[in-house]
Amino acid sequence: MRISFVAKEVSGGLRRNFTMTLALIIAVAVSLSLFGTSLLLSTQVDRMKGYWYDKIEVSIFLCGSSSVTYTCTGSVTDDQRTNIEMKLNSLTPTVQHVFYESSSAAYDKFKQQFAGSAILSNVSPNALPASFRVKIDNPDHFQEVASQISSMQGVESIQDQRKLLNRFFTILKGLQSFALVVALAMLAVTILLVMNTIRVAAFARRRETSIMRAVGASNMSIRLPFILEAAVASTIGASLASGGLVAAKYWVIDGKLAPNLTFIPFVTWTEVGAIIPWLYLVGVGITVLASLITLRRYLKG
Repeated sequence: MRISFVAKEVSGGLRRNFTMTLALIIAVAVSLSLFGTSLLLSTQVDRMKGYWYDKIEVSIFLCGSSSVTYTCTGSVTDDQRTNIEMKLNSLTPTVQHVFYESSSAAYDKFKQQFAGSAILSNVSPNALPASFRVKIDNPDHFQEVASQISSMQGVESIQDQRKLLNRFFTILKGLQSFALVVALAMLAVTILLVMNTIRVAAFARRRETSIMRAVGASNMSIRLPFILEAAVASTIGASLASGGLVAAKYWVIDGKLAPNLTFIPFVTWTEVGAIIPWLYLVGVGITVLASLITLRRYLKG
């Protein structure tokens, strides 16, 4: 079958079913945009997790005058603080860095962070305990450090910052899952729309297909124009979705978010570029598959 004949059939079919083709393009573009957004959000979460987990510290709060835990008999003494620091330094290479912050230094930092706030009047200088901030080689080794330190005299509590981040990432994962579910629902709607479009096109051109079959045309020769029409529409929809993803990266992420949220590592162009082929693969794949299933039923040889 000549390429020119197939191209003519495809262009003619797209013109005759312009309204349904336009609806298909929009449906593909919307569903793939949601799908691409869910992939982008997943990449963003993984990037943030890798960046922030690498900076996680273990906070070891020392006893104050009002501490009531069994390891505290009043404010931490100099000897107790020295023993704790020596123990931490002995845990290398698990412990990579140890930083001590006195109660007065913690209060000074608190005053800077809440300058002008009414909360300052309710916090006394000795309300904030002295602490050690410990950088460990792997966040998973927290329990190893905690088990060595938690029972030492002078230690009031130990905080794993990873738990705080895990709550935050759980929320982000929930948003990602919601976006993915919506995207999959839209892809299902797109499949139904493809099948309906092909069915209507096959019914409208049933006389042409009967003539082609009568003169000995193969099933693939008859079905190919319908499949290509759906593939062209899905390719246009995937291109629109890809353009939206690129625009979001350029204007929203790089233009608005990155300059104002410098503490967040945003997705790169390389990562965005890795998502775009998936949009074409999924978009064209589901439309071609839906077309083949529908044509087997409505264009039986």
